[in-house]
Amino acid sequence: MKKIIVPIDFSADSINALEHAILIANKITAKVRMLHVIKSKKTVTPFVIYDFISTSSNSIEDFFGKIMEKYSKKAKYGLEYKIREGKVYSEICNQAKYDDAYLLVMGTHGISGFEEKILGSNAYKVVVNSPCPIITIRKAYSPVEPKRIVLPLDVTKDTRKKIPFVSEYAKFFNAEIYVLGVAETNSVTVKRKLMLYCDQTEKYITSKELKVKKTIITGNDMTSTILNYAKDSKANMIAIMTERPNPFTIIMGLTAHNIVNESSVPVMSFSPFLF
Repeated sequence: MKKIIVPIDFSADSINALEHAILIANKITAKVRMLHVIKSKKTVTPFVIYDFISTSSNSIEDFFGKIMEKYSKKAKYGLEYKIREGKVYSEICNQAKYDDAYLLVMGTHGISGFEEKILGSNAYKVVVNSPCPIITIRKAYSPVEPKRIVLPLDVTKDTRKKIPFVSEYAKFFNAEIYVLGVAETNSVTVKRKLMLYCDQTEKYITSKELKVKKTIITGNDMTSTILNYAKDSKANMIAIMTERPNPFTIIMGLTAHNIVNESSVPVMSFSPFLF
């Protein structure tokens, strides 16, 4: 059975991510595993107030017990939790790898995750190093089935690697895929190659009996182009590659970074090293 990993730091965002994960898991027949990482056994659980979590105890097990009490029956194929010790991003990625996770679902404003406008170090590193596709969800974005998924393509060699997974995911929800070819130049050669990629992608998606819409846009700012198109299309999700990082840095690519950080809808990210 497929498994979805959800990092839980007991923030409102991580609980929201859990609700998204349960919605997805029920649709794709998957078990949900919550994961909390502590730096050491002496670490004290954050003081958090929820209608279903008592703040009279610092026990992580007590907090998880309350979550299980509220959500276990909602997860049709199983809900469980695990506590790991070590570096947050490393342990999240290690657990996803160990479980051969189908998907990782993560809030973007958790206590140990993203800050309001800048990618926090832990969540940032998870997106870059995740051994499986990862969906990041901004604060207070309510769970909803994705019915319109924007699939940006450029002319890099990795851009099309995400297509099979996105198509499979879209099939679960009977979602329409909006193929968006984006270029920052009017070069005839680049536009011809981009058109070829988009045509091939459209043909592949159609072969999977999915609805597809194809558009090509040229603009100076790829981030704004993609985000504005997603907004105008009333998209529920954007699927991107994180781009190949420089071997001497942890940069995942400026466009990918900005989209994950600024998108108002969930972003599904793929590392090129997954393939």
